[in-house]
Amino acid sequence: MKRNQKRAVALGYESEQQSAPRVLAKGRGYVAENILNKASEEGIPIQEDASLIELLAELNINEQIPEELYHVVAELFAFIYRSDQEFKN
Repeated sequence: MKRNQKRAVALGYESEQQSAPRVLAKGRGYVAENILNKASEEGIPIQEDASLIELLAELNINEQIPEELYHVVAELFAFIYRSDQEFKN
């Protein structure tokens, strides 16, 4: 396994249905590139954080993030929300 291989994890959160964000997709190499390309095509903000990816990559698809990551992921979602609002204005 290559150490420099690109990795990606896609998160989603539906507050009406879930108590925490969950992993929607994850992968490395070609799969990671596809996840990033799809996010870009759909206008979904991309945040690069190698240490967070390392933690999230340990989760299974459809698994909710653990409570220990709530604060970090909340900051990430707040950043994305602010970016989205700036883009719309």
